[in-house]
Amino acid sequence: MAGRPIHTFEVVHREQLTPHMLRLVLGGRGFDTFTPNEYTDAYVKLVIVDPAIDVAALPQPLGIDSFADLPPQQRPTVRTFTVRRVDRERREISIDFVVHGDQGVAGPWAAAAEPGQPAYLMGPSGAYAPDPGADWHLMAGDETAIPAISAALEALPDDAVGRVFIEVSGPDDELPLRKPDGVEVRWIHRGGRADLVPEDRAGDHAPLIAAVKQMPWLPGQVQVFIHGEAQAVMHNLRPYIRKERGVDAKWASSISGYWRRGRTEESFREWKRQLKEAEAAGGS
Repeated sequence: MAGRPIHTFEVVHREQLTPHMLRLVLGGRGFDTFTPNEYTDAYVKLVIVDPAIDVAALPQPLGIDSFADLPPQQRPTVRTFTVRRVDRERREISIDFVVHGDQGVAGPWAAAAEPGQPAYLMGPSGAYAPDPGADWHLMAGDETAIPAISAALEALPDDAVGRVFIEVSGPDDELPLRKPDGVEVRWIHRGGRADLVPEDRAGDHAPLIAAVKQMPWLPGQVQVFIHGEAQAVMHNLRPYIRKERGVDAKWASSISGYWRRGRTEESFREWKRQLKEAEAAGGS
């Protein structure tokens, strides 16, 4: 058994969206096994394979367990990314990457990716899409949430009402967004990379927190989507939305951290597991 299936795409196009965001369009035969879903926060697991590995010689059909017999240092690294757009007619998907030089694993991989190069994905998964029953929508996040927020805005009806807050390094990292006229977007500039700015501009002090809390609350039923750095989201904005504003879990089910300062994705997943267990034990 090859375990969880891996879909084999190839890079067909790359586009530099901002100084720190790169889009890769993936095509090829990936859609032979990949089935898109309808969530606007649809995400995939990018399986970054050592180019020295002969993937065709591994157990087939290709799955994550196909790499189990390789030495640990040759096993793939897995990172999670939102699917920015699916083009079913062209059988392509677009994924946007935040790239900061040689920092991290997936960013440098994306920065070096060239057309024709294979790209291995697992998924997709997802849980959120704008609910037409909401009176208004609140969306917030940092750079990592831009793809999901962008997809959600494009899925809203023309008469939708909403407030969107996106924290980025500075003006050069802003992107044009397609949205209904009734949705206001505010860009918040933190003044540097999210993983490097001083503590007084990150975590509990991230500018995104104050921006959301200072927003005049609109009447009616809100649906909330907030993702980004975990300390800012999980320990500040989620309690504000759920407890201070009293938004029911049904309407605020998609509030979570995508990453955490000082942690790899592997250690971040373990931190999230421990947090979930602690919350369950505390009944919150």
